[in-house]
Parts: sequence; structure tokens; C-alpha cells
Amino acid sequence: MVDYHASNNQASSGGPAVYMDPREQENDWDRDLLLDPAWEKQQRKTFTAWCNSHLRKAGTQIENIEEDFRDGLKLMLLLEVISGERLPKPERGKMRVHKINNVNKALDYIASKGVKLVSIGAEEIVDGNAKMTLGMIWTIILRFAIQDISVEETSAKEGLLLWCQRKTAPYKNVNVQNFHISWKDGLAFNALIHRHRPELIDYDKLRKDDPLTNLNNAFEVAEKYLDIPKMMDAEDIVNTARPDEKAIMTYVSSFYHAFSGAQKAETAANRICKVLAVNQENEHLMEDYEKLASDLLEWIRRTIPWLENRAPEKTMAEMQQKLEDFRGYRRVHKPPKVQEKCQLEINFNTLQTKLRLSNRPAFMPSEGRMVSDINGSWHNLEGAEKGYEEWMLNEIRRLERLDHLAEKFRQKATIHESWTDGKEAMLTQKDYETASLSEVKALLRKHEAFESDLAAHQDRVEQIAAIAQELNELDYYDSPSVNARCQKICEQWDALGSLTQSRRESLERTEKQLESIDELYLEYAKRAAPFNNWMEGAMEDLQDMFIVHNIEEIQGLITAHEQFKSTLPEANKEREAIQAIQAEVQKIAQYNGIKLSGGNPYTTITPKSIDDKWHKVEQLVPQRDRALQEELAKQQSNDHLRRKFATQANIVGPWIQTKMEEIGRISIEMNGTLEDQLVNLREYEQSIIEYKPNIDQLEGDHQLIQEALIFDNSYTAYTMEHLRVGWEQLLTTIARTINEIENQILTRDAKGISQEQLHEYRTSFNHFDKKRTGQMDMDNYRALLVATGNSLGDAEFARIMGIVDPNNSGAVTFQAFIDFMSRETTDTDTADQVIASFKILAADKNFITAEELRRELPPDQAEYCIARMAPYSGPDAKPGALDYMSFSTALYGESDL
Repeated sequence: MVDYHASNNQASSGGPAVYMDPREQENDWDRDLLLDPAWEKQQRKTFTAWCNSHLRKAGTQIENIEEDFRDGLKLMLLLEVISGERLPKPERGKMRVHKINNVNKALDYIASKGVKLVSIGAEEIVDGNAKMTLGMIWTIILRFAIQDISVEETSAKEGLLLWCQRKTAPYKNVNVQNFHISWKDGLAFNALIHRHRPELIDYDKLRKDDPLTNLNNAFEVAEKYLDIPKMMDAEDIVNTARPDEKAIMTYVSSFYHAFSGAQKAETAANRICKVLAVNQENEHLMEDYEKLASDLLEWIRRTIPWLENRAPEKTMAEMQQKLEDFRGYRRVHKPPKVQEKCQLEINFNTLQTKLRLSNRPAFMPSEGRMVSDINGSWHNLEGAEKGYEEWMLNEIRRLERLDHLAEKFRQKATIHESWTDGKEAMLTQKDYETASLSEVKALLRKHEAFESDLAAHQDRVEQIAAIAQELNELDYYDSPSVNARCQKICEQWDALGSLTQSRRESLERTEKQLESIDELYLEYAKRAAPFNNWMEGAMEDLQDMFIVHNIEEIQGLITAHEQFKSTLPEANKEREAIQAIQAEVQKIAQYNGIKLSGGNPYTTITPKSIDDKWHKVEQLVPQRDRALQEELAKQQSNDHLRRKFATQANIVGPWIQTKMEEIGRISIEMNGTLEDQLVNLREYEQSIIEYKPNIDQLEGDHQLIQEALIFDNSYTAYTMEHLRVGWEQLLTTIARTINEIENQILTRDAKGISQEQLHEYRTSFNHFDKKRTGQMDMDNYRALLVATGNSLGDAEFARIMGIVDPNNSGAVTFQAFIDFMSRETTDTDTADQVIASFKILAADKNFITAEELRRELPPDQAEYCIARMAPYSGPDAKPGALDYMSFSTALYGESDL
């Protein structure tokens, strides 16, 4: 069993110690049960009704007093309702250990109020021990319903008894000397009611010899008109020689509390008017914040999907249009939203300052509309923005690469298809069947030359297939037609290979019957084929498209082109040698009188075609020279743009960093009055705004760079994105610093703090702000409080940290520090005071009517309350009843209005 002991001095909460010795109460309670067990029945009913009279305020009740408190949940709820304080969060588990922990939390709270709980342990309550449960409830009743009663320098039981004697003294047949026999005939109960509400009872008609009628009349009137629940049965009182004293005291204390506060209505109404006026103003500010936050979040919500859209376009023109749309968003649509976000933070800080000054809880915007939520959404927007720009630039590079590859594919495919045209028909003809021996040998040599040519074209076919594969991997929009053309080329190539092999076999069978061969024609064919292939490759290379991004790359292409030109003289010698072979053929034929029956039987490459291609190469070389020089000029222009942007960026970037550092120093220094600081900061802000043309100049230079498709800049470490973010942070920081000074002025004027006090606060704060960040950790803040004369224990320091750092960030700002230093000496209203004031206006009812509000309050504030109070739903609800308790707690942020 766990015992709970507490000092007989004042409790830690500041309440007075219990005036009775708890052991005497316990022994007296034990003897009562042993002497008359019927008292237990009376206590069960009375204590149950008393508990339910409070639990109904929380929308619940109990049926069996020893069973319904076993898990500790309703016991903790009862203590919260009657004390108006929060207990530790209960455990929701169903295991015995969870129930014991919950009951222990309740017993610890009772003990913290200066009450000794001897022999009452959590295990007995959890086990449903009726004796211990009733004893615990009686202790709660004594502490919270009877102990604070004070009449003519008497308190608790004696005070309640003296109050009863004073109120019933004028009535015949009533002599209250105790809380048992004196109440048995019921006249004392009726006298109390008649003394305060004479219209409810006709006292002269009551007879002392009819106690049942008297008791039932008093119980019914109290329940119907005074909202005092029936806690006892008249028969139990009449049929018991000595009614239970604790039950009578409990019931009578309800009458005391019901009649004790009728004179406070006027004071309560004035307090309510004051609170409502402040709350109306704050609600207007909250509505403005919610609307501005909603509009900004909606814009972000609509913008992010647009920035996250990664649907690729098919052409460069379409992607360029997307890039232009994005630039319009950066220049036109986003800057006003940056200003709105800054203004939203300023409004939020101003509202929080006003709430602190009026002792209201910090404003908690609707879910998803916190400043942190807006900053998070803004961060997501900027992340999507950065990713969108990077994606577009990558897409432009990809489309540029695709266009280049597609054109290269078409060129190579066209050359290859031109070469293969007619090859199948040539390979399938049967000309060797009727040819002479020399003709067959010529056909065989021609076929060997064709095979050499075929092998030389193998690389081109592989290149075509590789380009088609790369186009597929890069998701080229016209990949189906590319694939179809590539497939046709590959199938035709395979067919050519098969036909070539078949024709060779046929010619080799015929070769055995033929002997002569024209060696000269064969030599021509063998030398002409690779030279022809080299010329075709050279023409292809000279017409090949190129893409470069800097001067080094174009200079590399120019060097390679110069190397190619240096090989032309040697190639021309090879061409002249091949043409000399053909000239020798003509010379021999003329000398021997041989009539040539056509061209070279071993090749289709004629001297004219070689000369034509050679002339074509000679024409393409200067064209290539001009194209390379034009690209060199373009890259030199791009390099100038890079240098121009870098020169300005290397000035603006350090300037922004310097201004950020200067603002950081200004925010922690205190030179002159707050008004002087505010004027200086606004002038400083204006000087920053006047620097904006430099940013605009950079934006113009950056646009030229993007239009030129320049993707890198080795002359500076700053990007336009970095400078934009720095500039926006600079504007936001100076605006936030100005807002902090304005809030300090607001706090100074509201709290009456002198300039000297404020200077002393700032000097003390700066001394302990070791890192000069404008805020300090818990250890430094504790040292600051001690240095300013505060003697702190752990509990008190935890309370203070809950005020200055409600979000548990671990850091305390200067504004929070001066708010705390000023609020400690200021008289402020609380939710409990407002509830008590409404209760007075409601004649001690748990609800109030519209008629009562209009009678006691000014018209506009009465209608304000009526429009916002929810209907009362308690067990004693009546038509038109309004719930003033929920309304009052909502004013101070303890629940939603």
C-alpha cells in the first residue's frame, strides 16, 4: 500500500493547509461505519450525486462509486473539473498498472493541495474497496467544497455551521447545532431555501411532525430551481436515529455555494465587457491572417503542380516557349508573392505581441496555416522551381542532341540506301552463264571488289544501328519511323550478305573453266574502291553537324580540320595514281587495237565519279572553314557575356553578404531610443531598396546568357539563383528586424517600460548572448534571470520557459525576454475569472440565457456573446440555455470556440 504524506504547512500551490488531523478523520469515519452501517448507504448516494453534479460539466457521470473510479480516468476528470487545473495526461491502457498509475496521479494531486492521505492507496481504489473509495471522496469534498468556507473568522465545518445558524435563526422550530439530528425534520433545509428564495417555499405551511414531506419538498425545490441535485432520500434520514454527518455536510455545502455570490454581478459584467472588447479586436486580426495565409497557400498549391510538370516537348521551339513562360513567372508573378509572405510574417508577429500584452494565449492558426507551414510550402515551391529550371535546361540539351542525332541518322541512312540501290538485282543476275572465260574472270574480280566495298560499308551500318539505339534511349518522338528505317536497312544488309556469298560460289565454279584476267582493271578496282570510300567518308565528315559550348571545343574542331587538310596532297597523289591506271588501260587497248566493250568489269567506280567526288571534297573544305570560324566568333561572344555577368555578380554577391552581417549586428545593438533605431532601420531598408537596379541589371545579363544557351560560367561562383535567394533573404531580414523594433515599442508603451529599463534589459541580454545571434540557450537565459535578481528553482524555471519558449525550441529571443520581465508585474484577466463572472450573471447556473446577457451587458457585446456561445447540453439544460464555460475557455485558447 502506498501512503501519501504532505507537510502541515502551506501546499506548493499556495493553498492553506487542512485544519483537521487526517488520522482523526479516518478513525472517526471507521467508527461511524462500525456503529451504523446504514450510513454507508447514505454516503454512497450523497457522494455519488455530489460527484455527478461536477462530472456533468464534463459531459459524463458515474453509477457505482467504487467501480467507476477504479481506472482513475473519471477520478482525474473530477479533480480537473472541481479545481479548474490540468492534471498530468492519463494513461489509456486497460492493464492494472495503467489504472494504478492514473489513481496515483489523482492522489498525488490531492496531496499537493496540503491533504494527508493516510492508509488510502491506489491499489485499494483500483480493487474497488468501497470503504477506501468513500474515504477518498470525503477528503476531496472537505478540501474543495468545505475547507474554503469562511464566516466571521471561522472556516470549514465550523464556518459552514455558523453560516447555517445565521441564516436559519429567524425561523421557528429550527435550531441548527450539528450536521445530523438538527436536519432530521427537514425544516432547516426549507429555512435555508426560503431565506434566499422566499418565492419558492411557503414556510408557514410546513409542520415539524411531517419530516418526510418537509425533506422531499426541500429536495425537489433545490433540484428544480437551484440546480442542486438530490443527494439523499428522505426515508433514509427519517428512519435513521442519527443521519450521516458527512452526507448532510456535503449536501448543505451545495446550498452555501449556491447562495454565496449574488452581489458580484456588476463587477462580473464589467470584466466581461473588457475581455470581449480585446477578443473582438484580436479575432479581426486573426481573420485577416487566415485569409492572407489561405490566399498565399492556394497560390503555392496551384503553382507547384505547374513547376512539377515534366511532360517533355517534341521540338526545341516548344521547349523555348516553356522557358519563356518560366521567365515571366520569375519576373512578374513571384515578386508580389514574396512581398505577401514577408507581410504575413510581420502581421503574425504583431498579433502575437498584442495577444501577449492582453494575457491571451498565442494565436494558433488553422491547421496547415502556421508560419512554419507557409515557410515549408514556400521551400517546396522554390525546390520545384529550381528543379523545373534544371529540367528545362536538360530537356533543351536533350532535344538539341536528338536533333543532331536524327539528322546524322538520316544522312548516313540516305548514303547507305543510295549505295545499296540496285545491289540485290546485280547480285541475282545470271550473266556468267553466257560469258566468255575473260568475262567470267572479270565478273569474279568485280565481285571481289564488291565484297571489299561491302565490308567497308559494314561500319556505316553499325553506326546507323547505334544511332537508332541512342535515339530510342533518349526517347526521340519519331522513334517508330527511325526504327522502321533501321530495321529495313539491317534486313537488306543481311540479304546482301547472303546474295554475295551465293554469287561468289557460282563464279568460283565457273572460274575453273576460265584462265585470262585483266590485271590492270583489277588493280584499278582494288585501289579505287577504298579511295572512293575514303572520299565518301571525307564528304560525310565535312558535312557533319557539330555542337560546342566553349572556345576550347571549337578550337579543337578547327585543329582537327587543319590536320585533315594537311592530308589532302597525299590523297591527291593517290587519286592521280588511280587515274593513271585507267589511262594505262586505254593506252594498251589503243596500242593493241582492242575495242573495249564497256567499263571496268571489276568495279562500277569510274574515273569521272572519282574526279567528281574529289571536286566535291575541294568545295566542302572552305565551306567547313567558314562554318568553324563563324562558330568561333559565336563562342567568343558567349565568353564576353560570361565575363560581363561574372564582373557584376562578384560585386553584388559580397555586397548582399555584407548587408546581411550588418543587419545581424544592428539587431543586437541598442544605439539611441527605439524610435531612433526604427528610423535608422527604415533608412537602411531604403538604401537596400535603392540597390535594386543592380539586381535588375544582373537579371538582364542573365537573360542574355540563357538566350545564348550558355550553361556554365567559370569566371564566378555566383549563380543568378543564389543572388535572387540572397536578395529576397536580405529584404525579408530587414523587414523582420524593423517589425521586432515595432513590437518592442508596442510592449514598452503597453507595459510602461522606460527607455532606461529597456536599455538595461538589452544590455543584460547582450551580455549573456555569447554568440551574438539575438537569442540564447536555456543555460545562458537562466544565468540572465539570476543576474537580474530572480531566485529560481527547477519548477519555477520550467514555468518561465513555458512562457518565453512555448514551442520548446530551446532558444529565447529578446522580445520574449522583455515580455516576460514586463508581464510578471501586470494584473491580467484569466479564463477562471471570466467563468466566475458569467456564473454570477447567470445566478450561479451552469448556463446563461440571451435575456440575461442583454440585461447585464452592452448591446454589441451581448450580441457578440449570443452569436458565439454554443447551446448548453448539460443534464440541467433548458430551452435557450447557452454554454458560457466553453465560450470563456475559448477566449483564452483552452478550447475551440
